[in-house]
Amino acid sequence: MDKIKMTTPIVEMDGDEMTRLMWAMVKRELLEPFVELKTEYYDLGLPSRRDTDDAVTMEAARAVDRLGVGVKCATITPNAQRKVEYDLPRLYPSPNGTLRSALDGTIFRSPILLPGATPLVPTWTKPITVARHGYGDVYKGVELAADAGQTVRLVSGTEEKTVFAFQGPGVALAMHNTDRSIEAFARSCFACALDRGEDLWFSCKDTISQTYDARFRDIFQRVYDQEYADAFRKAGIQYLYTLIDDAVARCMRSSGGFVWALKNYDGDVMSDMIGAAFGSLALMKSVLISPTGRTVYEAAHGTVTRHWRRRQAGERTSTDPMAILFAWTGALRKRGRLDALEDLAAFAQKLEDAALDAIRAGMVTGDIAQLLGRGTVTDTDGFIAAVRDQLEQAL
Repeated sequence: MDKIKMTTPIVEMDGDEMTRLMWAMVKRELLEPFVELKTEYYDLGLPSRRDTDDAVTMEAARAVDRLGVGVKCATITPNAQRKVEYDLPRLYPSPNGTLRSALDGTIFRSPILLPGATPLVPTWTKPITVARHGYGDVYKGVELAADAGQTVRLVSGTEEKTVFAFQGPGVALAMHNTDRSIEAFARSCFACALDRGEDLWFSCKDTISQTYDARFRDIFQRVYDQEYADAFRKAGIQYLYTLIDDAVARCMRSSGGFVWALKNYDGDVMSDMIGAAFGSLALMKSVLISPTGRTVYEAAHGTVTRHWRRRQAGERTSTDPMAILFAWTGALRKRGRLDALEDLAAFAQKLEDAALDAIRAGMVTGDIAQLLGRGTVTDTDGFIAAVRDQLEQAL
């Protein structure tokens, strides 16, 4: 068969360790035989970031801004041990954080639904997408330890408020956010809900945090009223604001099928909870969406260091490549839609279906076998070969 043509490149960002190996396998076995793959390649593996003093990460971000669609492999955010292991001159920041900041984007995470898998919450028949505001809050907090007799104050210009007068030892925390960041978060969430054709929920605790959380509530409502209300009505979807405790209760009783926008810490916690309830982080999709529609697809999990060490020792591992595969299909589908390439978007769907058909046929990696309670466990290479067999049949 003739290979499917592409007109505009996808920004390809390579990564580290086991995910880097699976990345190459997916390209070689499942993409390049069928698609004339056009990518603009950036190596975000830690050795490359060391050699460029991390300049390559910003180059990749600018490429996404220029080309509109990127796909990213998992990368290492170094700690002190990694600094020694890779002979780094400094601790480089998270590439995901750099991309989020450069593109002013929001991370959306949603589960891959496997045939025969029942979520731990049995009413969840459709995926729940968590939108996490990856800025500010406790992650940029300023904190200190206070001694007895000290008073902590919050000062802004001429306004001053007492946080607490300590009678004994204690701790204090101050955190911040900006209207610009909250507005970008809101627009990304509304755009994602429209793209998916699903309701958008936003929840926080404005009854307790009557300035900080209320600012989020008011900005979301203003952006919705002024920019998205008509589009939501035409799409037949809704925007809902409710307190986070009420949202959690609603979520547990729901059938899923909505986008849930959450502040930074809330999104961090809830995305892991939903990932575990549907399966695991190995079966979670992650997409970064900017307010201007720039999009980066990635697997939600890390670089699978434990399996990488075993591979280095010559062992074969049953590592799950599903999230990497779905990152590529997400990017190809988006590129196909933007460039009006129906065959490219259709190929992305066929590849996803082939992966699910391989699982239906009983060829699974170890984590999927544990989740489903059945199937023939194969190594990563065998699973990818099974997916290719199914794909060739479909094509």
